[in-house]
Amino acid sequence: MLGTTDQHNKTLIAIVGPTAVGKTAMAIELAQYFDTEIISADSRQFYREMSIGTAKPTASELGQAPHHFINSHSIEEDYSAGDFEKEALETISSLFKKKDIVIMVGGSGLFVRAVCEGLDNLPKALPETRERLNNRFDNEGIVPLQAYLKEVDPVYYDQVDISNVQRVIRALEVFETTGLPFSNFLQNTKAVRPFKIITVGLTMDRTTLYERINMRVDLMVKDGLLDEVKSLISFKHKPALMTVGYSELFDFLDEKVSWEVAIDKIKQNSRRYAKRQLTWFKKDISTVWFDPKDKNQIINYIQS
Repeated sequence: MLGTTDQHNKTLIAIVGPTAVGKTAMAIELAQYFDTEIISADSRQFYREMSIGTAKPTASELGQAPHHFINSHSIEEDYSAGDFEKEALETISSLFKKKDIVIMVGGSGLFVRAVCEGLDNLPKALPETRERLNNRFDNEGIVPLQAYLKEVDPVYYDQVDISNVQRVIRALEVFETTGLPFSNFLQNTKAVRPFKIITVGLTMDRTTLYERINMRVDLMVKDGLLDEVKSLISFKHKPALMTVGYSELFDFLDEKVSWEVAIDKIKQNSRRYAKRQLTWFKKDISTVWFDPKDKNQIINYIQS
C-alpha cells in the first residue's frame, strides 16, 4: 500500500469559479480525459434532500464520471468545512493509490481552501451568542447584521458572500466571543499537502454569466424548486438552507414577499454571489484563469 510520501508525484486539480460558469461540465470532461474521479467541494451538494436549488449534477452527468461528496449526507446532520477537510483528504489519499490525478470542483471558497490550505483554528462561540444573533436575524432580517459586520470587520465584509446568513453570523459570533475581527483569524500559515495542487479558474464576460444565472434560476423554478423548498421547511434554520435559492422562497412561503419579488431576489442574490466568488478566488494568485470553452488550453496547461 502506498503511503503519503508517495503522493509527492500526485496532482489535485481544483476547478473553481462563479456559479453557473460551467464547472461541472469541465470537471467531467477532465475526469474523462485523465481517467480519474471527482471530489465535489460544493457546501450544499452533500445533502441528499437539496438537489434543484443546488444545481447538483444530473443523473446522466453523475454517470459520466465517478463523483464523491454528492448526496453523501443528510440535511439532518451538521457538516462543517472542517469535517469536509478531514474526509476529503482521506478520500483523495485513497484515490491516489490508483490514480495520479484527482479532480476537485466547487464554488464554495471555504471548502476548497479547507482541502488546499487547511482551515484556521477558529474559536468556538458560546451557544447563547449564536442564539442571540439567530434571533436578531429572525426578527430584523439580514440587513442589520450585514451593517454590523461591515462596521466591525470591513476586511471580511468585502470577501464574504454577505447574502449567506450562516457566514455573516459565524463572523459576528467570533467577533463577539473574542473581541477581534473574524479576518484576524484567517491570516494563519497554510498547511502543506503531500501532493501538487493546480488551480484552474473558469470565468467569462459578466453579461453572459449573468444571463446564464438568470436562465438557471428559471430552469430551477420549472424543475420544481418551490416543492423542494416546501419539503425542507422543518430544516429552514440549518445553515445550508439559509442560502440563495432557499431563503428567498422561505420568505415567499412566510408571505413576506410576492412570488415575482422572490424569484427576482434569487437572481439578484445569485449574481451578487457570483461576483463575490470571483473576488474570493482571484485572491489566490496561483490560480490560472480560462474561458470554459478553452478545454484544450486547460489540458495543455495541466500537462505542462
